[in-house]
Amino acid sequence: MAEYPIFDGHNDTLLRFYQDDDVSYRDLFRELDSGHIDLVRARRGGFAGGFFAVWAPNKERIAPDSMPDTSKPFTPPAVDFEFARSCALRMTADLFRLEAESEGQIKVVRTADELQQCIDNEIFAAILHFEGAEAIDKDLDALEVLYRAGLRSLGIVWSRPTIFAHGVPIAFPSSPDIGPGLTDAGKRLVKRCNELGILIDLSHMNEKGFWDVAALSDAPLIATHSNVHALCPISRNLTDKQLDAIKASDGMVGLNFATGFLNEDGAWDSDRPLDVMVRHLDYLVERLGETRVGLGSDYDGARVPDAVGDVSKLPNLIAALKDAGYNDDLLQKLSHQNWLRVLRRTWGG
Repeated sequence: MAEYPIFDGHNDTLLRFYQDDDVSYRDLFRELDSGHIDLVRARRGGFAGGFFAVWAPNKERIAPDSMPDTSKPFTPPAVDFEFARSCALRMTADLFRLEAESEGQIKVVRTADELQQCIDNEIFAAILHFEGAEAIDKDLDALEVLYRAGLRSLGIVWSRPTIFAHGVPIAFPSSPDIGPGLTDAGKRLVKRCNELGILIDLSHMNEKGFWDVAALSDAPLIATHSNVHALCPISRNLTDKQLDAIKASDGMVGLNFATGFLNEDGAWDSDRPLDVMVRHLDYLVERLGETRVGLGSDYDGARVPDAVGDVSKLPNLIAALKDAGYNDDLLQKLSHQNWLRVLRRTWGG
């Protein structure tokens, strides 16, 4: 077993298989020379699994190497329900096919106990996560079915409007206080997620939506892949006030590796040292406490620092944290134990 098994708060690998004609979900089993995640490189880097996002793309793809101009608010248009549903079914089916064809190498986990067993036995663990609720109807019928199928984490929005809320436009420099909060349908969605035990991901919520969820939800507040606004003032990052609310709820933040959310100047260049990641982690640990911080890479969905350019390079981040004075106990918490803790609080066993 890896010294520090890393369980990760967010990846877009299912989207990559959906969009890229040169790869399919079965390519996860072999070492690839592109993308960020496959099982071979995962074993080499101590990557134990993560939240596998299902996301309906806009017609014009936003590629990691062609990031949008964030000097003005960037808000992609909404996508329609039928299109989102077809995307969601395909990507969700691919995740279950991976599990079925893996000969025990991969498991879609539905409880914290299952996740712990996977980490203990070096089985690659995946959480089914929807990034944006476009595939869910206003009556929440789809939510009931998806929960029974295995959905355990839901971002109410990506950075675009839905019938439930308005995602935060991506802008630098900018406050996240852009646009209205939850709709009445969004408030019903929050309550039903609480009842079912579905994690609500706040990563793409604007500030009004964040506070609406905070007022309604009885679960820990969690941002699976977000960073510190005080260090990089992009609208996608979390303000100190939001971080304090997450701490008060005994929630959690997963560090996003996207360079534009890390770099102080908002630049998307990837040739910067890992110090920028360490700075954000230092801030999060200081603000939230050692038990409320983890990793949320955004692998296969964003441009990331070269030094952690795929999962095989994650030991470089561990080494940088050791050099910065992080001890064994804290590294175990950051790598996977904190995710286990907050999922147990959110899901139960």
